[in-house]
Order: sequence, then C-alpha cells, then structure tokens
Amino acid sequence: MSATTTHPADLALVPQATRLRGRLRMPPDKSITHRALLLAAMATGGSRIADASGALDPRRTAACLQALGVRLDPAHRGAGAVDWRVESPGWSAWQAPRQPLDCGNSGTTMRLLAGLLAGTNLDATLDGDASLRGRSMRRVVEPLRAMGATIGAGGDTALPPLRVAGRAPLRPIVWTTEVPSAQVKSAILLAGLAADGVTSVTEATATRDHTERMLRARGVQIRTATVGDGAQRVSVAGGQAVGTLDETIPGDISAAAFWLVAGAVHPDAELVLEGVGINPTRRAVIDLLRMMGASIAEHPAGGADLGEPTATLTVRSSELEARDLSAADVARCIDEIPVLALAAACARGRSRFSGAGELRHKESDRLVGIMKGLCALGADVTLDGDDLIVQGGAGRTAFGLRGAAVQSLTDHRLAMTFAVTGLVASGTTAIDAASSAAISYPGFFSDLERVRA
Repeated sequence: MSATTTHPADLALVPQATRLRGRLRMPPDKSITHRALLLAAMATGGSRIADASGALDPRRTAACLQALGVRLDPAHRGAGAVDWRVESPGWSAWQAPRQPLDCGNSGTTMRLLAGLLAGTNLDATLDGDASLRGRSMRRVVEPLRAMGATIGAGGDTALPPLRVAGRAPLRPIVWTTEVPSAQVKSAILLAGLAADGVTSVTEATATRDHTERMLRARGVQIRTATVGDGAQRVSVAGGQAVGTLDETIPGDISAAAFWLVAGAVHPDAELVLEGVGINPTRRAVIDLLRMMGASIAEHPAGGADLGEPTATLTVRSSELEARDLSAADVARCIDEIPVLALAAACARGRSRFSGAGELRHKESDRLVGIMKGLCALGADVTLDGDDLIVQGGAGRTAFGLRGAAVQSLTDHRLAMTFAVTGLVASGTTAIDAASSAAISYPGFFSDLERVRA
C-alpha cells in the first residue's frame, strides 16, 4: 500500500514501511529564498536567483514584491525549484500597492516586508490567511514603531492585518529581543538600512545568520559581537546600498531533518541526502541527533553562493538515547523541534525540550500540536509550561507507536512529522490537511514514496 493524498478530504495515508532506501536531493532552502528575493528587490538593477524554493511561502514573497513594482520572471526547474530573474527600480522607488499585500500563511513574508516597508515613504497593508491573522506581530511592530514607522494592527497583540506607513529616514535603535528570533532580527536590520545612524539588535542566543551573510555578499557592512554571557549583538549602519548579485540557493536543512530522523529511527534504513546547506547557525539538528546516537555521515560538497557551505549527508538506522535540550538548543533548531520530538519518542529515556514557547507562535501552536499528534500515535508526550517532555521507548524494536488519525492543524511541519512517524508506526497513519506540506516542501510525499519503495 502506498502513501496517498486524496481530495477534497486532503488526507494522507502512510502505512508502516518495511525499509527505507534512497538518494534524495533536498528542496531549496526556503529561508534563504525569502531573503534572496527581498534583497534583490532592494537593489537597483538585475539579479538572478538560481535553484530557489518554489514552495508556497516564497511565492507569496515574490507576489508581494511584484505588487510593489518589482519585476520577477520565473523559470520553473521542476522538483519544486524556480530560477528567478529580478529587475528592480530599487527599494526607494517601490510603488504603493493597489490592494493589501497577501502574505498567505507566511510569517517570514509579513515580518521581513514590514521591516522594509517601514523604511519607505509608502502606505501599505500586509494581510494573510486566517492562520496568519491569528499570529501576533507585536515583536516586530514594537521596534519598527520605535524607529518612527506608523503601524496599525489589531489590539495589544498586534494581530494582522498590519497597516504600515513608512518613514525615511527612520530613527536608529538599540534593541534587545524578548525571545531569539531570526525573523525579528532580520526585520530590524533591514529597516536599519533606512535609518540615519547605527541600529543594533541583541539576542540572548545567536539565531540563523542568513540575512547577515547575504547582506555582506551584497556589499553591506554588518558588525557582529559577543556581549555578556553568550549573547550576540548585530549592528548595521543606515544609508548603505544593497548591490545586485547572481546566486544559487542551497538545499534546505529543515527539510533534510525529516529524513535524518526517519533514517535514524527506522530499523532498516539508509538514506543519502544531497546538496544540504550546513550553515553553522542552522546545523544544530545534525549535531543534536549525533549526540543522541544517530549515525550521520557528512561529506562536504563545497560552498554554495553567499558563503553557505553544503554537504551530502548519509543517515543509517541507529539506537538513540534521550537528551535534554536547553532553551539555547531549542532556539538553534526551532523549526526542527517537531521531528526531533519524534526522535525523542524513539529514544531510550526521557527528553526535555526547555523554553520552547516560540513554537506557540508558528503556523499553529506547535507545542500543543506536537503533544496531541504524537500522543495519538502512541508516544508519551506532556507539556510543562513551555517545556516539552517526551518519554522514549525501550529501543528501536519497542517504540509502541501505532498508526492513527492525526490533526496537522494545517501546519506543514506537523504534517510532515506525523507522516514520518507513519513510516515506523504499526498499521496506517492518516494525516489531515496533508497538502500543507507544500508550504515548505512541495515534493515531500513524492520523496516519501521514493524512499519507502
């Protein structure tokens, strides 16, 4: 029996797999694609973005930029990848959109565009689907208001739609984030390029640094310093121009994480993942799985553009041991926590994921979604405030996981986590709203079929 997705029920059925084998090319990195599109639109002139993500979220970013007067011409490569040619009049020459900018389900689109629009003289509204309208934008709205932008939003929690009236130049600020977030940091740094001084963002734990690397590659000077007890401060001076650039997007390590866990927890597996980006601020999932005992071989494959190193990863069946993750660990692999919880459920002992409150502000309340979904599949998962506690099984042959009907909450990372669980759970697992996987990984279920065949 194969994994199938049927409509209109949008239900994926995933039976237990006898073995897992295959060689997969990971889809282009979604986080880097968002930033490549936005920075190309800031620059004056032409840029080319090769092997970009064709997932729904980056397509929302592209559509918003088109509505602002940026020309984007796509050439589809298949397998969820797109080559973009971008011609922009420059950030300061963007046009006022005729209608609200639809960010769909993409919080990255909304937060980073809010930072850019804050530094223009335009009035624009950023809106999204019902899920995005329920996600607070307060942590972006507050610093942008402090810089001088006028932002209207729903209530004290700053719910979308966001009505942004920009100001140029903005006031520089020195900001410390409540919770480490690469999206919040990036929004402030991008707005800081329109400020009349130096803008700084301090985080208790360093988050992914794609924005910083990509700005440097385009000629922008960024300063990074360690301050206090492991905190990091990133600073940018306003008035710097963002240059044009031709670039290639590496494979998405967050997508690779599903197969790394699948290969490690399945009793008969060997999977090879090609072209995976292993940026030092994104590779925590590899290192944490290895600490749990996962057999993951890493073969460097050179560097993609922007100083983003890549590798081919080979994962084999492993005996995993439980591990506690600190709040800093969680922040370093925030997108991979759902599938790491599955790894913990298949490990010996009890794992605790501390300080995971950021997961409550994603496409769903992922903490609740992880707990309910994995419990329905036979795992022992509880919540202690914002800590996720997983009691593992007694080794690979005694997980106690069983197929069941589970709710993805239309959250792509939950849908894919539960599908991977179905590969090792007895019987058949039924995941609702399975098409949400296309938000970040359009070919996920095709790849799942390929590795289980």
